[in-house]
Amino acid sequence: MGHPTPPAWYVISLRPQGGHDALRRAARRHGAGLLALSPWRIRRCDDDGTRRALRDALACPIVVFTSPAAVSAAHALQPLRAGAGQTWLTVGAGTAAALRRCGIDDVGFPRRMDSEGLLALPPLAAIRGQRLGFVTAPDGRNLLVPTLEARGARVQRAEVYRREPIPLAAPALAALAALQAPACLLLSSGGALHEVLSQLSAPLAVRLRTMPVVAASERLARAADEAGFARVVLADGPRPAQLMKAACTIGPAGIR
Repeated sequence: MGHPTPPAWYVISLRPQGGHDALRRAARRHGAGLLALSPWRIRRCDDDGTRRALRDALACPIVVFTSPAAVSAAHALQPLRAGAGQTWLTVGAGTAAALRRCGIDDVGFPRRMDSEGLLALPPLAAIRGQRLGFVTAPDGRNLLVPTLEARGARVQRAEVYRREPIPLAAPALAALAALQAPACLLLSSGGALHEVLSQLSAPLAVRLRTMPVVAASERLARAADEAGFARVVLADGPRPAQLMKAACTIGPAGIR
């Protein structure tokens, strides 16, 4: 039996430890391999204070979830149930799908799946004096809460999980150093990019910055530009299929 043919090109994923499977499957559909550089892992919070904060957040007329990880962590603490007249919102389709799997059928999310897109949704336009539950991680979606509070919302924040920094895995660093095939970086978190660059040796940081970047939002495209990446392509959103669609506009022939 012969050896499998190696991929013609690669994408680099900075998602949390254990969170690369969907992106790996999407990459495989386009003939690409995936190299995982996880700078952190997800740790769910399970204490009385978090449970109280979540209970209060879920009782608000408007409830916002910032990520699938927030949905998973909240659902582990208590069943998610929509109350009469409540509005449930998310930043993107992936988080909305996670809520639907937990039994929340009516979930709104923006076409532009980022913080700016969420803030443009009609339910968040006139919210002075309204209570709003915000289910997230510490420092999650930094733009949202200050903007919502500036609009007069009374934000009840529930931080249901944490991102714990971890050392980049030695096999992943070795694979990056030895990579000969064309590759591009898929970027869906500015914090992950900062954490990865802070851990890379100078030669590997230079190597990474020579790769094109597929950014999930305009904000992340600006972050990549500020971090020294010369070529940035904007995806339609953060979902694996959207990132890979944008990556394919570059393709192995266009990656140096």
